[in-house]
Amino acid sequence: MAGLQGWQLVIIILLAILLFAAPKLPAMARNLGQSMRIFSSEVKQMRTEGKDAKDERSGTGSTAADEPVEGRVVDRDETDPRDQR
Repeated sequence: MAGLQGWQLVIIILLAILLFAAPKLPAMARNLGQSMRIFSSEVKQMRTEGKDAKDERSGTGSTAADEPVEGRVVDRDETDPRDQR
């Protein structure tokens, strides 16, 4: 390629990007920053959920057995077909 080395080619590409994409660079940087914030918050949420799941497995978190259940007791009729198994 006419004696161009790798670093020279990189500089030419960067200059071309600056010349032709200069008006779009602020919007691209803003979108990149927003994407990084979203990614960071998702990672933090996954860590929190993982910690909660670990607490539940170790027994320090609340379980369904610890929570009260509301309802009423219903006596089944002895002729109920579901009881004849």
